[in-house]
Amino acid sequence: MSKDESTGDGQRRRRRRRSNKNAKNNANNNSKSNAKDSAKNNSTGSSRSNSRSHSRSTSRSNSRPNSRSNQRPNSRRHTNASSRSGSNQAAFSVSGPNARRSPARSLSHFDKDSDLPTSIETSAGGLVLSGLAEAVQPDGSVDLSTIYVALIGRLDRRGRLLWSMPKGHIEPDESQHATAEREVWEETGIAGEVIGDLGTIDYWFVSEGIRIHKTVHHHLLRYVDGDLNDEDPEVTEVHWLPVNQLMERLAYADERRLARQAFDSLPDYARAEAEAGRFTPR
Repeated sequence: MSKDESTGDGQRRRRRRRSNKNAKNNANNNSKSNAKDSAKNNSTGSSRSNSRSHSRSTSRSNSRPNSRSNQRPNSRRHTNASSRSGSNQAAFSVSGPNARRSPARSLSHFDKDSDLPTSIETSAGGLVLSGLAEAVQPDGSVDLSTIYVALIGRLDRRGRLLWSMPKGHIEPDESQHATAEREVWEETGIAGEVIGDLGTIDYWFVSEGIRIHKTVHHHLLRYVDGDLNDEDPEVTEVHWLPVNQLMERLAYADERRLARQAFDSLPDYARAEAEAGRFTPR
């Protein structure tokens, strides 16, 4: 073989080796690129799948607690509101001696929304006093322990004897003072004469399906004549009581409030009775 041929053959072999090497490199590069793309596609698909799965699980997880939390508090609020409404209705609807002293400070939403018919009633009564003039001491002071008041006792539904001031309905064309004098005589057997106004009490109660707003005007009366008796069928007992024990005996808070007001004014009434010479008949 000649040198030229060997040289030419050598050049061709080198070209073939370079060509094979390039082809191999290209093949390797292509395989690597395909592997990367495949891995990228797989990771993208997996992340998308995981994202969808996560979003679904998150939405389900979020929806369940929210639905429970939205139901339970509402049901509790509804229950509490019902119980409160029920308690208000029960307190408002109770009739009898216990309900007679429910002060009507203002109408609640239950009162305003009630479908019951409403009736307005007015009464008068008060405290009849014995021994006013005799209570004045030589030095001008007043001994309240020697002044007596007439109270009535009624049995409530529990059988308790509750003491209160005598009172009753104002009749047509009758004044408050005339009613107070008449009711004191009917319920205690004592004839009295009004000497002053004591105060007013008003309250709500329900009786026989009617919602009643009652106002009672109380007065101070001087003893004129008569003896205690319990002939009134609505009265269980009647009793003379020292006025300084009045707070302990009265059953209702609003009448005790009026009694406190009476304590402040009784010394002046007693001195006025003594100066006028109106001593208690014996």
